[in-house]
Amino acid sequence: MKSIFDSVSRQCSQTVTNSYSTSFSVATKLLAPSIRQDIYNIYGFVRFADEIVDTFHDYDKEKLFNDFEIEMYKAIENKISLNPILNAFQETVHTYNIPAELYEAFMKSMRMDLHKSTYLTTEEYETYIYGSADVVGLMCLKVFVKGDQEKYDELKSDAMKLGSAFQKVNFLRDLKADYEDLSRSYFPNTNLEQLDEASKQKIIQEIEDDFAKALRGIAKLPVEAKLGVYTAYVYFFKLLTKLKAVPSLEIRKKRIRVPNYEKAGLLAKCYVSYRLNLI
Repeated sequence: MKSIFDSVSRQCSQTVTNSYSTSFSVATKLLAPSIRQDIYNIYGFVRFADEIVDTFHDYDKEKLFNDFEIEMYKAIENKISLNPILNAFQETVHTYNIPAELYEAFMKSMRMDLHKSTYLTTEEYETYIYGSADVVGLMCLKVFVKGDQEKYDELKSDAMKLGSAFQKVNFLRDLKADYEDLSRSYFPNTNLEQLDEASKQKIIQEIEDDFAKALRGIAKLPVEAKLGVYTAYVYFFKLLTKLKAVPSLEIRKKRIRVPNYEKAGLLAKCYVSYRLNLI
């Protein structure tokens, strides 16, 4: 029965989320059950595309990516795929009428990672972030507002800012791996060989501005989504705080993390804030 296959597909997307991201997994579990699975479905899709371009170095990544993209379109057109991750994703696309422009922009940015290693201009940088992060936030927003176009339009700009903030924090955290292992440099006009404190603080100020604008939107989210999204926001803001305190050259040498015991404390604070209607 197809219902069994669909159930297995959804379980695969949840497994991908739980396996690849502890923080995102915890935040997703705090979403209402009515929307939680669809966020797993979106994450499974974007994670697999990202894995192709970032991880599978011993294989023909371009061919793998091309095949994945073709199967994505077939899945959405046919409303089924034997790839369980794509099968779950197409279900969410159709349930919430996610526009093709969003997942196409995402795939465009992922494809850029196959060939492009340095982003020299602000325009290139912003184009990449829009496709790799902003549209992921917008796909999730489609789920959060359950297809309410007026609410979507109201929160669209703030959702993009949150996606941008998350991505830029990831860039800073993964600076060592991106630069040394993948030869990538995302920040324009920045010498990563000798990242100075002024350049780091400029990047952090940019991220803090994104976070400030995103927080306005989080406060307006439907109750089903608010606690989960706010928790993700707090986790990433804490990581940014740690990055801000670390000397610039240290960021090039090691990956900064938020320990699990700190995450547990943050989770408790988020829950209290939520229950007291402080968000």
